[in-house]
Amino acid sequence: MPNVDRRRALGLLTAGAAGIAAAAAPDLWHAGPSRSASASGGHKGGHHGKGPAQPPDPGYAHGQPMQALHLPVRSLQDLSPTAPANAIALTIDDGPHPKYTPMMLDLLAAHGVKATFNMIGEQVVEQPKIVQRIVADGHQIADHTVTHPINLPRLDTARITREIGQAHDQIAQTTGVAPKFFRSPGGNWSQAVFDIAAQHKLICVDWKIDPRDWARPGISHITRTMLQAQPGDILLCHDGGGDRIQTIDALKTVLPQLKQRGLQFVAL
Repeated sequence: MPNVDRRRALGLLTAGAAGIAAAAAPDLWHAGPSRSASASGGHKGGHHGKGPAQPPDPGYAHGQPMQALHLPVRSLQDLSPTAPANAIALTIDDGPHPKYTPMMLDLLAAHGVKATFNMIGEQVVEQPKIVQRIVADGHQIADHTVTHPINLPRLDTARITREIGQAHDQIAQTTGVAPKFFRSPGGNWSQAVFDIAAQHKLICVDWKIDPRDWARPGISHITRTMLQAQPGDILLCHDGGGDRIQTIDALKTVLPQLKQRGLQFVAL
């Protein structure tokens, strides 16, 4: 999606801004009976721990608490602990989609690539088996709001809180894994968005490489842009929001070529 004035609005943020850190295992937004034992580590009612065991964290930090050194995170150098020197992160937005997400998962598996899926809450509820497959295949999951409002920073505080918090819970309750990362639709950020994400113990993640594949600019354009990746870059592409065949076909070239250059794909 388009990235509207986010660089200008965020240029003066420092590492001391509110919400810069996120813990490794955030609680659910809801309290009470709906709390997921496997997502939060315990509760006072509900499922009594009978859900499946929580899978290991697929991120490069292997479950260590992570911290953002700048907001939003635009490269792996903006995160602590430090990623491998040759690491890049593929992030995939706007799913899950019933057709294109399984195709994306098959492609990632064929090339041995782990990625981070930024998922829309209402689609998580509609496609629970695909979301569970994302986790089972060893990918990272992240919050991308409930309804993908491109004007998120301009909404009132209560609506921003619902968009972030409810999506967090929909993901956690579907997978048994509470997300640790949040991406605002369109890369549109504000201090209110940072603060509310921090309340949910989410690290705000942006990107460095954007092929604008959401607009379907052609396989060659997507391929050429993504092949510009350098160590530390966070790459953006999409598995939802429309026909994603161009993205998938481009990645058939991009994934092996970036690996041949010695770059290592990591999940956040």
